[in-house]
This record gives sequence, structure tokens and C-alpha cells, in this order.
Amino acid sequence: MSKQSVFTTQAPAAIGPYSQAIRCGNLLFLSGQIPLDPATGQLVEGDTAVQTERVLRNLAAILQSAGSSLAQVLKTTVYLKDLGDFGKMNEVYARFFDDRPPARSTIQAAGLPRGASVEIDVVAEVEG
Repeated sequence: MSKQSVFTTQAPAAIGPYSQAIRCGNLLFLSGQIPLDPATGQLVEGDTAVQTERVLRNLAAILQSAGSSLAQVLKTTVYLKDLGDFGKMNEVYARFFDDRPPARSTIQAAGLPRGASVEIDVVAEVEG
């Protein structure tokens, strides 16, 4: 199987030497997204709920550009700056994954890029 890099301007550009996502066969591996506004490249202001929504919208844009969707996500890993914010993140997360949610791990990270409160990466299926 060959791997293909995925890129869309509808999500923030990578801020380092990595791809927004890699497709290998029928699987997509999305790099962790933090709550950056794709238009400005700046961290969105707001609490963990606001930041989680931006992260999930960024992930959805990358998935869509690769011919997939949030409905096809198999696994997520959520990194929180403070596990005390789990409820805020989870409330927003549930709105995006309401039907047959993917497997998930959630961990507290000592620090996230640019001081973000949340980062999420996903593995998804893509057709054909």
C-alpha cells in the first residue's frame, strides 16, 4: 500500500514537519488538531468547550477533503490540558459523535502546543 498526504485549506496548515493526514489504503490517520482558526492560524479564544468545537470542525474539514466524515471515525485520542475540563469537552464531543461514537482514549497532557486546552487526533475509514 502506498501512503498519500492529505491537505485542505479549510483546516489549519501544519505548524511543523507533518501532514494534516495520511491516507493508506482505506484508512486515514489525522494528525492532532488544536483549536486554530484556519483563516488566521491563531488559537481561538474561549474555554475548553469552545476550543473542542473548533478542533472537531478542523478534523471534519480534513476528513471531508479526503472523502470521509466524522461518521467514519474509528478511534479518537483526546488530550486535555486539565482533566477537570473533561465534562466540557465531552458535552461538545457528544454533539459531533452522537450515533455509534468511535472508540476513544482521553488523557491529560502536561502541555499542548500554543497553550491549547485540547488536542484531538483520529483514525478513520475512507471509501474506495
